[in-house]
Amino acid sequence: MAQLYYGAETCPAEIPDHVLAHVKVLAATKLRRGESFMLTWRHGEDPARGRTSVWIQPSIPLRFVFDGPEPETLDREYLRTLAEEALSSRGVVLEWDDETAGAAGVGSPPEKARPVPSVAA
Repeated sequence: MAQLYYGAETCPAEIPDHVLAHVKVLAATKLRRGESFMLTWRHGEDPARGRTSVWIQPSIPLRFVFDGPEPETLDREYLRTLAEEALSSRGVVLEWDDETAGAAGVGSPPEKARPVPSVAA
């Protein structure tokens, strides 16, 4: 599992490498343009269940730490979906199956890691 450090938090969010690789590209692209967006993920089984949402903006530091030494191969369709979600008021909501989180190797497309489609309020 990769780790996402946000702001001054010392406890990182754990997100599968292949999912976080896509979030990294999305964040770099949007922040380079001065655009902010909401990012939500669910907590792991321990210590607490639930979810976290953060407002990703240029003035808050981000650090991405990956388990694998090689960069992940990116899925253009998944990046496009994330970019569309980032434009919505709901933002990007990351979900993945626990059983596939560690199973996907370098270059595996995030088949079971898709953002949840937004619903118009």
